[in-house]
Amino acid sequence: MLLHAATIFLSAFLLFLVQPVLAKQILPWYGGAAIVWTTCMVFFQFVLLTGYAYSHWLANRVPSPRQNAIHIALLVASLAFLPILPGETWKPAGDENPVVRILLLLFATVGLPYFLLSTTSPLIQAWFAREFPGSSPYRLFALSNLASMLALLGYPFLFEPWLASPAQSWAWSGGYALFVAVCAGLAWRSRELPPIERAAPSAGEEAEPRPSAGAIAVWLALASLGSVVLLAVSNHLTQNVSSIPLLWVVPLAIYLLTFILCFEGTRWYRRDAYLGFLVWIVCVMAWFLADKRLQFELGWHLGVFAAGLFIVCMFCHGELARLRPGPKHLTLFYLVVSLGGVAGGVLVGVVAPLTLPGYLELEIALVVVALLALFLNHDRPKPVIAMFAAVAAFTSGALAWRVETFTEDTVLVERNFYGVLRVKETLARDTDQETRYRSLVHGAILHGEQWMSEKYRRAATTYYKTSSGIGKAILAHEGLPIKVGVIGLGAGTLATYGDADDTYRFYEINPAVPRIAREQFTYLSDSPAKIEIALGDARLSLEREAPQGFDVLAVDAFSGDSIPVHLITVEAVGAYLRHMNPKGVIAFHVSNRFLDLKPVLLAIAERHGLEYAYVHETSDDGGTTSDWVLLTRHKPFILRPEIVTATEPVAPQPGWRLWTDAYNNILQVWR
Repeated sequence: MLLHAATIFLSAFLLFLVQPVLAKQILPWYGGAAIVWTTCMVFFQFVLLTGYAYSHWLANRVPSPRQNAIHIALLVASLAFLPILPGETWKPAGDENPVVRILLLLFATVGLPYFLLSTTSPLIQAWFAREFPGSSPYRLFALSNLASMLALLGYPFLFEPWLASPAQSWAWSGGYALFVAVCAGLAWRSRELPPIERAAPSAGEEAEPRPSAGAIAVWLALASLGSVVLLAVSNHLTQNVSSIPLLWVVPLAIYLLTFILCFEGTRWYRRDAYLGFLVWIVCVMAWFLADKRLQFELGWHLGVFAAGLFIVCMFCHGELARLRPGPKHLTLFYLVVSLGGVAGGVLVGVVAPLTLPGYLELEIALVVVALLALFLNHDRPKPVIAMFAAVAAFTSGALAWRVETFTEDTVLVERNFYGVLRVKETLARDTDQETRYRSLVHGAILHGEQWMSEKYRRAATTYYKTSSGIGKAILAHEGLPIKVGVIGLGAGTLATYGDADDTYRFYEINPAVPRIAREQFTYLSDSPAKIEIALGDARLSLEREAPQGFDVLAVDAFSGDSIPVHLITVEAVGAYLRHMNPKGVIAFHVSNRFLDLKPVLLAIAERHGLEYAYVHETSDDGGTTSDWVLLTRHKPFILRPEIVTATEPVAPQPGWRLWTDAYNNILQVWR
């Protein structure tokens, strides 16, 4: 019995640990886009489904010892995948379909090991039932859920802060090799066990009908809805903060916890109580999504949507547990539930980006939750039915309001793998056409503005004004021909500084941005400078290019409200320095509501022997505030009067570990 428990615990732990380990490693290759995690989840859910189907086939259709021999052979073959380190050949060139490439990468890196881990729990329970007839295997199911929870919650707090990414992969690979040895040993020991003796069916079992198509549809709807809400909440939290493992694994842990509670027994899911909670939390979530004034209240959003995810998933999984069939059809039930998880992942990760103009899947899911609750309670007293009808009406109204405000003053909306881009056009002062301006918004984050009148349209605005850190860095070279690199194109505002003898080279990962910058804004076309655009992740592009000799390099790419982590490491700055002339300046845009990245850059500057200046621009003129960190080898630049007077001190953090490509700790820099 101990060997069965150890095998299931280790397999479940590795099954959920590998998800953030691999997702974090490939995240930098796609500019830190939040949907990398969603795409990974589609892969993991699909392989989990195939693993369940394989286990059902092997345990029920293949006799021992042949089933044991097949499984042992696959376990040994899976060792060829170790270590699970994504190969350099998988790095994108910039013109591929990211979803397809990520799925292929995961299949090639961890496909067979993950498949075999997903088969372990049902297979081991079947072998346990054969070896210990009369004993319940469901304690092993509870043990596997406990191991999964420990892996998910342990990653951001124990593994990520202390182990570099390659070390995480090697540690996981060592754990998997141990699992193969243990599981193969158990399979060998179980090869001669007799099949489970099936008792004669009772009258009740004989009368148990096959689940109807309607019942199966309800199972599928509940399972899919839980998966959709999980991924939609994860997208909602990461698109406006940063795509970090902490904001991935906590929602997934909540989702898993609800499965544990609902299927452990009947004491946790009190139907009437949770239906009451559901009425309240669905309305609150819909309100938070519809009210633009609340979109940057991070603390409230984390609390509301974590609680909302828990209650919605308790409803979905509690109803699943309540509606599950008798033992005769339990295998079909679990296959449908697994299929629902895959369907939810496909809806959020593939269908939504292709069909919805914005991140509206969470709002739509709340409407469906309300309608499904109404459907499942159609036989309750009229006041209860009226209550759920009111919730459905409220969530539908909130969705309509969200769509209306989303498209308000909007000239263009475009969604792709990298997120949602909107171009908005408004008047700063009513009826004054000279105050008309356009804004480029990615999610909820501003990526540039331009006045539309001929009189003002060449003015640098928002974070890029002449009083900003980047403005001062460029104007320090005024009168001289310069070459400027910019990581992150946005509306192309910085091109307005260009003169006829200048070159401005923009690095942009989102293929939609250059087209929008040229068609909806005039910064690029108005600039007399030579404009170059390199499509693809900036780090990968710079690694492949010959030294550019930049006088100024602006690091202005954002994923959510923060620079992607892979652009702010020791190795990243080393790569930038290879492209700088000896007096060049690297300017990091670190404006952020939630993360304080200034001490991270101070430590990196000290490692590279660079001069450091932090320039904070206030909003005293009613405009946008900005924070820029300037790094250079050339000390006279830092001593220029306009830099000295604008520089503010930054306290070093000697206890912090240096950020590298293999290590970073977002929890350290949380404000």
